[in-house]
Amino acid sequence: MNSRKNIAITFGVAFATGFIVAAIAVCLVSYHDRRVSFDLLNAVCGEVVEQEPGARGIISAALKEYTEGNPDGVLYNDILSGLGYHASDFASAGHRQNILFAAAGLAVGISLFLFTFLYRNRTETLRIRTLADYLAQVNSGKALILSTFGEDDFSKLEDEIYKTVTFLYQTKEQAVQAKNGFAENLSNIAHQIKTPITAMSLSVQRMRLGFDDKAQEQVEKQLSRLTCLEEALLVLSRLDAGTLSLQKEETDVFTLLVLAADNLQELFLSSGTSIDIPEEGEMMIIVDMDWTMEAIMNLMKNCMEHNKGGTVHCSYVQNPLYTEIRIWDEGEGFDGEDIPHLFERFYRGENAGEGGIGIGLALAKEIIERQNGTIRAKNRPEGGAVFEIRFYSH
Repeated sequence: MNSRKNIAITFGVAFATGFIVAAIAVCLVSYHDRRVSFDLLNAVCGEVVEQEPGARGIISAALKEYTEGNPDGVLYNDILSGLGYHASDFASAGHRQNILFAAAGLAVGISLFLFTFLYRNRTETLRIRTLADYLAQVNSGKALILSTFGEDDFSKLEDEIYKTVTFLYQTKEQAVQAKNGFAENLSNIAHQIKTPITAMSLSVQRMRLGFDDKAQEQVEKQLSRLTCLEEALLVLSRLDAGTLSLQKEETDVFTLLVLAADNLQELFLSSGTSIDIPEEGEMMIIVDMDWTMEAIMNLMKNCMEHNKGGTVHCSYVQNPLYTEIRIWDEGEGFDGEDIPHLFERFYRGENAGEGGIGIGLALAKEIIERQNGTIRAKNRPEGGAVFEIRFYSH
């Protein structure tokens, strides 16, 4: 549509220019004809007066009557025709001038049209060549920033090409990162699986030598660890693939914390750790109840593992921007070198609990961030480690 419109505008400009030039030529020709007619009449009248001086008054009266009383040029006494003269005998020179002016006007109009057409065609060819060269550089992986030529008919196409190329580069980088992450995760998974398998193999060899309750207990423990690893990996794979469906609904924060603590009741009792969840009134957040509870449980377990025999504390506040949940312990806190890596998959710090696989905190972070939330870990000035979660309202 734009192409047809531009062609119509180009032809319109060319024809308008031609018409203007033709109008100027007609004005010039008309002036020239009037001048020639005046000079011819002046010469004839001069000859008559020179031969008959008394005819001046007659000529003056005749001219006055012609210019004022006969504006349409109607001949009452056609003397020239009687003498054998015609209009073409006095217009031959003017006719040639008319043809010359008309030809000049036509030539100028055609020249302007050709110049406009060729200039536009050359500009379009240059722009197409530039875009083609840019795409060739993209294909060879050497694309630079697309230079702009200002606003023209190709500006929108140029913008779309640049956006597409930028998106493709980002997609490529994400694909490379995903590939590297997959390789790293695969290596970590192999390492995580290798440890319990090795322990189980040793326990089986001991059992072959003689029944050993501890060996059987070790096998059961490692099987439990493998089961936990399998479940965590399945969840992470669903998160990575974007197939984990989060059913968000209004959830009370106190209820969420209490349910998470109830699911960990046996672990808390076996470790001699207590948990404190004060009731601060109703505060609603929009999250998936089950998966958010899973994330909270992982944080509580981490605090419990570093605070056995102590107390895990919870608190929560709400303002117009976000709802903040804090979970902290009374232990020694995080090692300074571990804090930047706590939420990395399969990362286990120097003081990590026995049997951990390094997925719990990474899983908690993924679940929280997919629900318009943030999480960070730090050490409290009073001592102990704290997790701070914020769910934003908008």
